[in-house]
Amino acid sequence: MKKALFLLFAGIAVAFTACKKKNDEDPKLIFKFKFDPAQARLNNFGQPATVPAGNATQTPAFNTMSAHYIELTPGAATALGAGAVLYKAAEVTTGGENAIDFSKSNPVGNNAEFFSIPLKDVPAGSYEWIRVSLAYQNYDINFRIKNPLDTTQVLDLTGTLASFIGYNTYLTSYKIKNQTIQVNDDKKQGYWGFETSAFGQYFTTTGQASAGATTVVNPLFASSPIPAGSCVVTGAFDQKLEITGEETSDIVVTISLSINESFEWNDSNSPDGKYQPDKGDFPVDMGVRGMVPSWTKE
Repeated sequence: MKKALFLLFAGIAVAFTACKKKNDEDPKLIFKFKFDPAQARLNNFGQPATVPAGNATQTPAFNTMSAHYIELTPGAATALGAGAVLYKAAEVTTGGENAIDFSKSNPVGNNAEFFSIPLKDVPAGSYEWIRVSLAYQNYDINFRIKNPLDTTQVLDLTGTLASFIGYNTYLTSYKIKNQTIQVNDDKKQGYWGFETSAFGQYFTTTGQASAGATTVVNPLFASSPIPAGSCVVTGAFDQKLEITGEETSDIVVTISLSINESFEWNDSNSPDGKYQPDKGDFPVDMGVRGMVPSWTKE
């Protein structure tokens, strides 16, 4: 009997402690990525995008994404940096210029949390827009090459692309999928590394897209422009995000990114809609194609 009573009270004590700990935790504003292949494909100005002549596209299979900056803004005329800046990733000048420190980045997958902050630390207000600066993305793409063992045949394969879309990134090294690339330098927006495997061997290559070629969707380009070469994507909440400072539960913000045909390459050397790097095809635009933010209370 005594043993039964002891176990009963011990269980109550544990439950009370767990409940108290949960209740004592400050509610948070939590940010998650969502990769949406069906979301509208937009251009830099937030309008439906067309594929330029000579280019081709495909919708990649996303693995991870990381962010460099998060800002909530109350209105369309709020200048960049004048809203509630909640997050800015670590930066260094090791490579000679100010750059994102990739070694401290936090790439996450679909529906995964990439940042959180106690709601008590978020300025109270009504927020209509959000800006998220994207820094890095990793995804799988399909490509075609001639069979080196029989050049009359082609091979349809899958490879992994590591794409750096932040304004400038300092890299000591990075892992694409299984292979590590040594850099020890700054890399501007549009730098990429590609890895694939065939016949029991790994193959890697790297490249750099042209300056200004990366799509960065900003519907507020007229009233609230962003610097050239940045990747500050702008989107409007489906309903205004109201922060009072008296919240008692978490708020989860889902950053839905359009990956609809977001990998674009120059296809003029082999205009067949197949990415064929051995025929001279090369990436020209790896920017996401829009952002739709939404929020829910937990």
